[in-house]
Amino acid sequence: MDSIWKSTAELPQFPKLERNIKTDILVIGGGIAGILTAYFLEKSGADYVLVEKGRICGGITGNTTAKITIQHGLIYSKLLKEKGFDTAREYFRANTEALEKYAEICSQIDCDFERRDSFVFSRKNAAAIRKEVNALKKIGCKAELVKDIPLPFHVESAVKIPDQAQFNPLKFIKEISKGLKIYENTKVTEFLDDIAVTSGGKIKADKIIITTHFPFLNKHGSYFLKLYQSRSYVIALENAPQLNGMYVEDIDNGLSFRNYKNLLLIGGGDHRTGKSGGNWAVLRRFAKKAYPEAKEVAYWANQDCMSLDGIPYIGQYSAMTPTLFTATGFNKWGMTSAMVSAKMLSDMTTGKHSEYESLFNPSRSILTKQLAVNSAEAVTSLLTPSVRRCPHMGCKLVWNKEERSWDCPCHGSRFSENGKLLDNPSNNDLL
Repeated sequence: MDSIWKSTAELPQFPKLERNIKTDILVIGGGIAGILTAYFLEKSGADYVLVEKGRICGGITGNTTAKITIQHGLIYSKLLKEKGFDTAREYFRANTEALEKYAEICSQIDCDFERRDSFVFSRKNAAAIRKEVNALKKIGCKAELVKDIPLPFHVESAVKIPDQAQFNPLKFIKEISKGLKIYENTKVTEFLDDIAVTSGGKIKADKIIITTHFPFLNKHGSYFLKLYQSRSYVIALENAPQLNGMYVEDIDNGLSFRNYKNLLLIGGGDHRTGKSGGNWAVLRRFAKKAYPEAKEVAYWANQDCMSLDGIPYIGQYSAMTPTLFTATGFNKWGMTSAMVSAKMLSDMTTGKHSEYESLFNPSRSILTKQLAVNSAEAVTSLLTPSVRRCPHMGCKLVWNKEERSWDCPCHGSRFSENGKLLDNPSNNDLL
């Protein structure tokens, strides 16, 4: 059940930390957000190290569909309505800059970077598509309403944004991680003020950046209330059409499509971690009907941190921790969000100002409907008797028969059948 990316790129290996060290900036977490942050810190000449508890990009980054786009569902009409013109335009600008920074870096390396048009389509809600097109045009984006797209079912209409991109994320990481100051197999077990205690030594740091997907430090920031996690599924097909674009449906559990070389990647089956959902079964049923001559050659799953308001949390970990930073809540759009995060955090930790600090501020208001949902899920899980409970905060664990794992519906930690940690925020295996 490995993604196609993992068979196409052999990542460099880095040593394990085996002594006490001191650094100006410590980055914890070796996914694409952490690696890019280290990349920019290296370019700036900063004193830094990055630690990863396993191998770099061994989790979420290796299971993405790797679309690089400013088009994050129908977010712009939502932002325009709920947060106003300035917020919608800033979000657009931040992600546009991220896309172009990828293009700049990828022009110098081999990572299968390709420009592609991006589409959000709806099978039923043409009004929502029109509203999104109007919102995008209002903030200065070259968006277009189209009705004829090459998908094997009726589509009412779609938002088209030209000249977005896709790539191979692990080929990208293979190239940009060369020469970075990284320690692998180095797990942070606790914090003692400005000291991170790891499995191989203590690291004293003036500033610490946590890019571990879901922040694991519960003492500050209330991320256990501000985030939940969502599972999604992908199958890769041979002998399927070249669609010449990137496509995603306008609903939470809708389908997505992109090609990689001779393969068609179909995603979907989404559900909150710890709940039931479509999984691979819904994708296989669709593929059998839509592309009967195609052959499945790979399948995998991924997990995304979802913020309360659709905007990632990037910046100071909490109002009370001026030397602690984080990036999380990428809402299924991890590629552009990782680049935005890396640029912001590398600037903020080296004495520079980021113009997007207010937009992505993790300490912004949390009073949303999703907060009530997250709180209710936590209370229910904590009060429900269960044989297995999550080491993170004690919520019940639910058996996931499709993936044969123990999953936490509160915060999304996952464990293998024999109790090995698969996905955080838990930092420990099951006892």
